[in-house]
Amino acid sequence: QVIVHDVNELTEKLFPIVEAMQKHFSAGSGTYYSDSIFFLSVAMHRIMPKEITQIIQVDLDLKYKTNIRDLFDEFENFPEGAVIGIAREMQPVYRHTFWQYRRENPQTRVGEPPPDGLPGFNSGVLLLNLEAMRQSKLYNQLLEPTMVQKLTEKYHFKGHLGDQDFFTMVGMEHPELFHVLDCTWNRQLCTWWRDHGYSDVFDQYFQCEGEVKIYHGNCNTPIPED
Repeated sequence: QVIVHDVNELTEKLFPIVEAMQKHFSAGSGTYYSDSIFFLSVAMHRIMPKEITQIIQVDLDLKYKTNIRDLFDEFENFPEGAVIGIAREMQPVYRHTFWQYRRENPQTRVGEPPPDGLPGFNSGVLLLNLEAMRQSKLYNQLLEPTMVQKLTEKYHFKGHLGDQDFFTMVGMEHPELFHVLDCTWNRQLCTWWRDHGYSDVFDQYFQCEGEVKIYHGNCNTPIPED
């Protein structure tokens, strides 16, 4: 069964919820009404019918090497308290974004590469447990403008990647809200940061062992042919 949702209607519902965070996680002025759609996943639990309990949200620049149905099994692996399944970011973009916080906290894991660091998240493949999101008092508190402001100030955070920035910042503070997907479920291919000042550490973020299930051709990167 396919249900089509009107983008304008969704944006109208989203805007009041995410307006305050847009200025922190959007390119440009960050307050455009249309920008709200880039925060759809953040508040999906507030605008979807209650009978919808789980959603997989994916970018368009993906190539599937396995049945997407297998990804639904990951919902069973969520630890208690987790509301969203998401893979790590595979470039040092957040090493860059959190530079000031990292300078003030030299021992931090924030922005460090896996397996021990917190490299941030990539929202190209998202598992949204809507029921858990609705019931999580902590997650809904974090959507409040005052909490968003508090965290952006703590981490000196200014991003431009929409929902991905929000999830990354929240994940630095509350990693327990996230089930980290294996990199093979979102094998990102973009290498932009390799050529923009981070060639020395790039491979620590970019490596991914295992058979790829989903390729992600982010930043217009060609996806390998079969």
